[in-house]
Amino acid sequence: MSGTATTDPLLQAVRDGVGIYDLGRPLTIGMPQSPNHPPFWHTLPRRHGDMVRADGGSAANDMISMGTHVGTHIDAFAHVSHDGRLIDGSDALAASSGGRFAELGAHTIAPMVRRGVLLDVPAALGTPEGCEAGYEITPDDLEKAVARQGTPLASGDVVLVRSGWGRLFGDPDRNVYIGRDSGVPGVGEAGATWLADQGVHAAGADTIAFECLKPGSGHSVLPAHRVLLVERGVYIIETLDLEGLAAAGVHEFTFVLAPLPIFGATGSPVRPLAVVGRG
Repeated sequence: MSGTATTDPLLQAVRDGVGIYDLGRPLTIGMPQSPNHPPFWHTLPRRHGDMVRADGGSAANDMISMGTHVGTHIDAFAHVSHDGRLIDGSDALAASSGGRFAELGAHTIAPMVRRGVLLDVPAALGTPEGCEAGYEITPDDLEKAVARQGTPLASGDVVLVRSGWGRLFGDPDRNVYIGRDSGVPGVGEAGATWLADQGVHAAGADTIAFECLKPGSGHSVLPAHRVLLVERGVYIIETLDLEGLAAAGVHEFTFVLAPLPIFGATGSPVRPLAVVGRG
């Protein structure tokens, strides 16, 4: 043996320094969310001073409740069915026997350390602040973003589509971000098919749903979900914070995501990271 220590390239990259963009939204009471899911709630069942140890020490603890599709989250393949069938052809109702999906639940989503690509659609369209309410992001729009950035997609990538709607997440009126009356920009059926044709592993967006939501329609139809989750086997990540990446002009990065292994769940809260080398 030479006595020279070998260094894992990933560890060396960390030692050299990395920049981290947090793509997850803070979980707060009253934050915008789909009305179809139980809201986030946080409380302190034990406060400092409720119990004090003999040495003067005290501890507080928390309890949270929330739907698994609230805040930044990932959809498992169990989340959506079409004509009563899931992606593996199984009967959707039968697959939920016992109140959980043993085969396609969130516990089956492997942690992701993959090439990530931000497709900044508003920048490609010349409207950097954001797409208009209800605007459908088309394959042509996605191709324009790829060409402008010089970031061709590859099989296995995680692609994050910025519409610019994420800038409204913090609006005092949370209904603005939800956009039921105004509509919400997003990828439609054709765009979802285009992404799946590129072989992407997962697709994410800065909106409440990975969809183009037309004014007043809410979540009445979700064709992109059908294409990605039921027909093509592409995970969906929603309610991402993509503004920091876009402002920094970062379009390619290492994407890191680990779902909570909630057995049989239809989705999981996540805190995705975009990691880039410094310099």
